Amino acid sequence: MHEKPNAAAAVGDELLVIGAGAAGLFCAARAAEGGRKVRLVDHGREAGRKILISGGGRCNFTNSGARPECYLGEDPAFCTTALSAFGPGDFLDHMRRWNLGWKEKARGQLFCEQRARALRGALVADCRRSGVRLLLDAAIEGLQPQGQGFRFRLNGRAERARQVVVATGGLSFPKLGASDFAYRLARELGLRLVERRPALVPLCLTGPLQEFSSGLSGLSLPVAIRCGDTRFGEDLLFTHRGLSGPAVLQISSYWQPGREVRIDFLPGRRLEELLGTADGSRQLLSTRLAEYLPRRFCQAFADRFSGNPRVAECRGRVLERQQGWWQDWRLKPAADEGYRKAEVTRGGMATEELDPYTMECHKVPGLYFIGEAVDITGWLGGYNFQWAWASAFLAARALSL
Repeated sequence: MHEKPNAAAAVGDELLVIGAGAAGLFCAARAAEGGRKVRLVDHGREAGRKILISGGGRCNFTNSGARPECYLGEDPAFCTTALSAFGPGDFLDHMRRWNLGWKEKARGQLFCEQRARALRGALVADCRRSGVRLLLDAAIEGLQPQGQGFRFRLNGRAERARQVVVATGGLSFPKLGASDFAYRLARELGLRLVERRPALVPLCLTGPLQEFSSGLSGLSLPVAIRCGDTRFGEDLLFTHRGLSGPAVLQISSYWQPGREVRIDFLPGRRLEELLGTADGSRQLLSTRLAEYLPRRFCQAFADRFSGNPRVAECRGRVLERQQGWWQDWRLKPAADEGYRKAEVTRGGMATEELDPYTMECHKVPGLYFIGEAVDITGWLGGYNFQWAWASAFLAARALSL
């Protein structure tokens, strides 16, 4: 299936899909099934590299609860049409067709039973069965509209295609060959971009905050975390550099430098009730809270921040102060860990530039953008894969004969 990039010239009515990640592979196979001649090109030496590392190699390929409210962007409602046309259940039909099983874990997260490599293999095999020509280690340059199609250079050779789908993703995981191709092309064609930044990414702390977190590195506990009006209840992980874990990755998509993050270490409980239901009022507060939280965390947090009064002293203003520390800890992260640790890129192609029913550019007929390259970013937990499948489906449907 892997052809040398200079093996054959493009055909005038050919569909060119750029980017052999989740969205590109799925779109290419569906368009080929719809009767199109499809050439799928990627600058890397391997297709679906990001799929292989997703979910720690287990591939959280969708979420059963995917809905527009789980997505961010200037206009998150833009994804409504795609999710309605191709939802999680529709992708499960393909999993059955590929003889792949899945397991549902917490919060609707669906993981491939045969792991990520099997799913990547199924997507590539689907392209092969459909007649897609896959060209790897191939460089696309100078893509421009011309007449009823597009001209471009493929490894220095002049080529043409009737339509083009851009599925090159974002800037996250540069070690896997992340590309800014979609953004460069958009600028060259005068299309508006939304500011890009890392999303689903750990947050960095400095000074005493960083020292505290580093001392607890590797410790995880459930929290409720807020930034502005957005709240998530998941696990937080202390690291040498700051904060990570699902709760922090989720809130990072809403956080910007200078904004405050607020953490409740006793979600679903009230400190006053915890202190009033047990004996031993001479106990230190950290000792009492160690019945509900990791002891090492309680001692370190009390020593560094909250102080450690006895339970009998936790009344009135003392109780209010302790509630503020343990149930509304406020801090300002110094930065995020950047694209090298980000799961996805927030921002990208402005959705106002695209038709929500086809993913085609209004200003450049025949040019489509799908997946992470578009300003639609999902929560952690399979939502971004579902956006990849759904946006790819819309484009492929529109491009089928």
